[in-house]
Amino acid sequence: MSDFELYPEKPVIERSNSKNNWLLTLFSILLFIGVFLAFFADRFIFILSLVLVLFIHELGHFIGMKRFGYDNVRMLFIPMMGAFVQGNKPIYSQKESLWVILLGPYPGILLGCIGFYFGELHHMEWLATTALISLILNIINLLPLDPLDGGQLIRYLLPQHRDFFLLIFSLVSSLLVIGIGILIGDTMVSLFGFLMGFRVRAIQRKYEIRKILNQRNIPYVTTYEALSNKDYHAIKTILEERQKNLSALRDHSGEKYDEVMSSYVNDLLESPIKKDVTWVGKAFLIGSWLFMLFFPLWLVLSFRF
Repeated sequence: MSDFELYPEKPVIERSNSKNNWLLTLFSILLFIGVFLAFFADRFIFILSLVLVLFIHELGHFIGMKRFGYDNVRMLFIPMMGAFVQGNKPIYSQKESLWVILLGPYPGILLGCIGFYFGELHHMEWLATTALISLILNIINLLPLDPLDGGQLIRYLLPQHRDFFLLIFSLVSSLLVIGIGILIGDTMVSLFGFLMGFRVRAIQRKYEIRKILNQRNIPYVTTYEALSNKDYHAIKTILEERQKNLSALRDHSGEKYDEVMSSYVNDLLESPIKKDVTWVGKAFLIGSWLFMLFFPLWLVLSFRF
């Protein structure tokens, strides 16, 4: 008896095939600026500095994806949130993926250090402020919290134990940010730490479900297209058991439930990764990551205190 006769065919996920459109990118930047100005009309220079920092960061990711042959690469800015570069490949290489990730925060931190040094040295306030924004945003981005670049580093650097380490680092990062906010008396920083905590809970939920999949020998390191109907329905059943809100969703959404469930199952899967980074490469990466986190802090403190 065929797999299809035993298990209904899994829903098809429609993949977008959108090429990069620089006009759309430009429109999203203008929209990003416009929305910020609507709330902070007196912070025009700061907003331009923020856009410049975000653009340099995302341009690094964009160049990396183009260099390594990613499909459907595009850059978009999201008002009041940030920006992102999107692209995909059937199978990801550790080495290529790590380059793509690092090409975002590393240039931003290096340029930020140079800009801050000369800005402070020659009393160029705009340059020093822009450089400081670049340092803050890119250092935060290196925190080991999914979906930040630091979280993606954990994903590709430690694929076997990715979920466990990501959970631990995310929890520590959340508590650290909350503590810093309390220490400096900044409510917004503490609030950001609490918001990070919600992401920690999401990572914990995924970690627990993947442990069950391992115990039941259900593969999840695969693409959605390669997932068998049998494994799809096994994962779907576990999700329904673990997340009771899906039952209510099924009762109210009708035919759209299959589309929603396919999205949940796809989010639970881990794309196959070609392991092509040596231990020497991993050691260098960890060393450079620590340098990029702590050298800018030393540089700023040496000028300001």
